[in-house]
Amino acid sequence: MTCSMVVNSKSGNTRMVSGAIKRALQAAGAEFVHAAALSDDADPEQVALEAQGACTADTVLVGFWCDKGTCSSSVAALLSALHGKRVFLFGTCGFGASEDYYRQIIDRVSSNLAGDAELVGWAMCQGKMGPAVKQRYEAMLEQEPENARYKMLLDNWFTAKDHPTKEDLDNMAKAAKKAVLGE
Repeated sequence: MTCSMVVNSKSGNTRMVSGAIKRALQAAGAEFVHAAALSDDADPEQVALEAQGACTADTVLVGFWCDKGTCSSSVAALLSALHGKRVFLFGTCGFGASEDYYRQIIDRVSSNLAGDAELVGWAMCQGKMGPAVKQRYEAMLEQEPENARYKMLLDNWFTAKDHPTKEDLDNMAKAAKKAVLGE
């Protein structure tokens, strides 16, 4: 089984997950023939080049960070170019712990897949957010100290600060092995 991996990671969470997945698949005998990092603002030529490299494998693993419930436009463009490929999606987002929420994200992201591509599986986990996000939430709460939504956002920042955990990484790797290799 040959695999390729293309990862779009803003803060390092998705890159960390990609490493765990790649190590697990390699240990199980998968051969990686292409790996690339894709920036949020990749131009169409770069996206086309990465899609061409990714399509040399049997299965393409695409990692993304989630912003406002979906992936970046460069990931969306890459997905639309994966004609005839088996695809495994994995991502990280600041909010987590809800399979329903993760499913909504995957539904939005996978809607970008080429019509003849096959989504073989997916995995999502929570990821830490940067200090600027915390500062923004604190400023919002300072303006409206009784706002329950702002309190929830700040509480979630603290919950997310230690993610992805070893358990998250293990779960993501296990999901990838099951989907890609049937293990």
